[in-house]
Parts: sequence; structure tokens; C-alpha cells
Amino acid sequence: MILSTIDWGILGLFFITLLAIGWWASKSAGKNTKEFFLGGRNMPWWLLGISMVATTFSADTPNLVTGLIRENGVAKNWVWWAFLITGLVTVFIYAKLWRRSELTTDLGMYELRYGGKAASFLRGFRALYLGVLFNCLIMGTVTLAAIKIGSVMFGLQPITIVISLSVIVVFYSALGGIKGVIWADFFQFGISMFGAIYAAYVVIQQPEIGSLSNLISHPNVVDKISFFPDLSNPSILISMFIIPIAVQWWAVWYPGSEPGGGGYIAQRMLAAKDEENAMGATLLFNVAHYALRPWPWIIVALGSLILYPDLMSIKQEFPNIADQYLGDDIAYPVMLTKLGPGWLGLVVASLIAAFMSTISTHLNWGASYLVSDFYQRFVRPEASEKELVQTGRVATIILMIFSASLALTILEDATQAFDLLLLSGAGSGAIYLLRWFWWRINAWTEIAAMISATIVAIVLVFWVPDEIVATTLIDGSTVKLLIAVCITTLVWIGTTFVTKPESMEVLISFYKKVHPGGPGWQKVIDSAKQANVELDVDNTSWDLPISLLNVFLGCIGIYSALFAIGYFVYGNFGMGQIFAGIFGMSIYFMLRTWPKMNLE
Repeated sequence: MILSTIDWGILGLFFITLLAIGWWASKSAGKNTKEFFLGGRNMPWWLLGISMVATTFSADTPNLVTGLIRENGVAKNWVWWAFLITGLVTVFIYAKLWRRSELTTDLGMYELRYGGKAASFLRGFRALYLGVLFNCLIMGTVTLAAIKIGSVMFGLQPITIVISLSVIVVFYSALGGIKGVIWADFFQFGISMFGAIYAAYVVIQQPEIGSLSNLISHPNVVDKISFFPDLSNPSILISMFIIPIAVQWWAVWYPGSEPGGGGYIAQRMLAAKDEENAMGATLLFNVAHYALRPWPWIIVALGSLILYPDLMSIKQEFPNIADQYLGDDIAYPVMLTKLGPGWLGLVVASLIAAFMSTISTHLNWGASYLVSDFYQRFVRPEASEKELVQTGRVATIILMIFSASLALTILEDATQAFDLLLLSGAGSGAIYLLRWFWWRINAWTEIAAMISATIVAIVLVFWVPDEIVATTLIDGSTVKLLIAVCITTLVWIGTTFVTKPESMEVLISFYKKVHPGGPGWQKVIDSAKQANVELDVDNTSWDLPISLLNVFLGCIGIYSALFAIGYFVYGNFGMGQIFAGIFGMSIYFMLRTWPKMNLE
């Protein structure tokens, strides 16, 4: 595809705007680490919420959704739709606790909640494990998507794509810190969303399709559009729906959908003005992420089944695509080649925006771990704020180089990376929920879970073929997930009870800071009373029941919005109106109960 003069003009304006945002934000970002990594803890909910959505609107996500739909239909999206439950638990239960902690990063939780050398080890090791290895794997998958898009649409070499995009995103991320990233996210989200919607419109207008009704009724598509797996096929139903809803959301740690919040989601909550802004930001994120954004991608994915029903048809039209990158997920950039001149520059800008909004967040998030939780904590405790900010900028550059190298040399498929990340966090999720509300969880609990999950994931991914563990009812990948969850859960539960609890001094200090409440802390409350320590908290005002009600109402409302939009797309206006009504009622009652929650 060839860009016209107007297309190049749009791209030029896009890049200039990003650089201007980075330069503007640099005026405050360089003052100290609080500004560089948290924006001064003064960010409003709407800006943080849009930033969260923009971050997850990555270049690889449309590819992932397209791959899922081409393989198993729209219902396959339950592998990530199920994480809505996790998201709303974070909104109504954990967001206020995170903001109350006043940490710089979520890894600081380890030495707030636990004590001793085990807690220090956990913080330092996780800073490297998550900040470098895990984080760069995620950035590598996003960069891989950019490589596929650039290769298919413009015939560019992977190294050209990586270098040209990386230089710009590193520049404004390192210069402007989190404030530059968040404002750039706000700018980029609008462009990304418009580009996705316009791409869906162009797909519908293709001669082979012609209209939305033709798309939905086409023989290649009609068996792919159901929201739910076939109820008559227990194997698919269990793997694609029951396991994600019943197990995955609480048992699996996954970036952006961590049980209890974590990673860059926690970073955004810690940057909020107050607890209410932290909750509002995460709620906005979940509404947009699950209900509003998927449908343009779904339309493009369904359209690809008509124009390119199999990989061979893609290969025939694009013979220069390397076999390393040929998979169902590449159908999304392939469909974008149908775009004509004029709007092409804007759509290309939207794809670049999707890439940069994700990469910039992960760069700042990873750098915050390396600086606050490793360098400052273990290497240079006496480092000045200026030195720490400079170290953060250097870390940003190093992380980009590492992740780009992964994309160029190792990674091949977005679905492959998704499965690997999902499995490596299996079994540890419940810890991140319980550590806030049960005093008995200790540092060794998390260490044991981390070691177990890593070993089990490596064994299952590299040495156990899916067909060996598959059953007549459950496919191999789902069985692997259940095996990982069971083994790791048993390991950390056993470890919890055979190791000593954290000292009462540490537990009382944590309770005074965060005020989690609930019967799981009764032993700590009693110990504080015996020691004449004032906790300044009325334990009878525990608001978990009302919070759980809001989680339920939010799930009903957002899933209803997802289905309502889907039914309108499918042309079933009656069902669309019904689910739209359910959405409205759920949100109404949720907002009525919001003031009853305890916010400090």
C-alpha cells in the first residue's frame, strides 16, 4: 500500500503531537520519582480510565481477537471476557485499598504487608521478573503485531518497523514520564477507536460482503457469531465458558486483569487524586474495555472469514509473509489492506497509536519497578531524586531494546504468547485477593506460589503436548490450566500453614495504613487491643457486602451492554433493546449503592 500526501501529513501531525506532549510533560516529570511514575498523585478518574483503556488497546489485541474468532468463533472471547469479574472486584473492593496504601508501585506491597528478608527478596526478584522478563514478553507480543501489520500493509522489513516506532515511543515516554504517557494515551485512544470503527466499515463495504446483514448471514460466518459456546458440545462449553467463568478470573494472574489489581492498573490507581477517583477510573476502564471496544474488531474478524477462509488464501495473496508470522491472527492486518487512500493515514495513525499507548505504559511501569523496587531499594538507597529519574529514563531505553529483540527473534504468534502468559500465572491469583483480608497469608506463601507456577508452566508448555492431557470433555490447554491451578494452589496453601505468620508488628502496621476490615483480621485487631495500639477503625463498618453487590450489578450491566451492542450489530433489535434496558437498570442501582461504600 502507498500513502498519499494527505496520509503522510496526518502521520506527521500525529507524531508532532506526541512529541509535543512528551516535551510539555517533561517540565514536571523530571522533578522527582513521584512525578515521573505517578504524576504527582493528582490525576482525575476520567483521564486515568481512558489511559487504562488505551493501554489495553494494543496493536496485538485486534490480532488476538481475530485469531480467537477464526479458530472458535465469537464465543472464544470468553477467555478474556471472563476477566470482567476480576476487573469489577478491583473496582469495588481493591481500588480504594490500593490508593489508601500510598505506595509508589504495587511491588511495594510486599514490604508493607510482609516483613523480613523473605519480603525483601520477593520485592527485588519480582521487580526483575515482572519488570524485565514478563513485561518485555508482553511488549514483544505488541511489537510482533506491529511487525505483522507493517509487513502485510506496506511490505516493510521488521527491523525498519521496530526502529522507527521505538525511537518515537521511547522519546516521549522517557521524557514525559507517566504524565506524558497518560496524556498521550488520551490523544491516542480517540484515534485508535475511530480507526477501528472505520476499518470495520470498510470491511462491510467490500464487494464480497456488501452489508452487515450479508456478513452475519454468510455461510462462513453464521456458525461463528454466537455469544456462547454450543450447549450440546460439553467439551467446548467447559473449555471456552465454564472454566473461564468459574476458575480463570480468580485463579490466574494476567497483566491488566490481575486479581485484586496490580501492575499498570495499580499504578493508575496509585496516581489518582483520591479513592473515589481510583474507583471511577477502573470502572470506566472496564465498561470501555469489555462492552464498547470489541465489536469493530469482531466485525473485521468475521469479514476475514469470507475474504480469506483459511491461511492458504492469505499466503496466496501475500506470498512475502514469512512463515514465522503466518497465523490466524495475521488476518486482521490483512483485512486492513482493503483501505483506500485519504483515510489510510488516519487508520495507520490509529494502529501506531494502539502500539505506542501500550508500549509507553509498559515502559514506564517496568522502569518504575527497576528504579523504585530494585535500584533504589537494593543498589543505591541514597540516590537523589534526580539520579532516580535519570535511571528511569535509561531503564526505559533498555526495556525497549530487550522487547524489540524478542519480537524480532523469538515470538511468532499472539495467541501463543497469550496462552503462555495465562499459564504462568495460573494458581497464584487467589493469593492477591486474600492477602488484603486474611492475616495468615505471608511472604513464603507468595514465594512458593511463584516458584510452583513457573516450574509447572515450563513443564506443561515445553514437555507436555496438549493431546496427552486432553480428555473427551476438556481440551488439552484447559486441562493444563486446571493442573497448574490445582498444583500451585495446593503448594501455597500448604506453605502458608507450615511457615510462621508475619509478625504482629508488621500486620498491625499494615492494618493501620490500609484499613481492610473484616473477620479475617480479627486476630490482629485483638492483638492490637491487648498491646493498647489504637487502630482508628470501626470494624463493624465493613463494606464488603455492599461492594460484592456492586460487583454483581456491574457484571450484569457491562455484560448486558456487550450483548446489546452485539445484538444490534447482528440485526436483532428486540434482544438488543432488552439487554440495553438491563444495562440501564443495573447501572442505576449500582450508582444508588455507590455512596454506601466506605471511602476515606
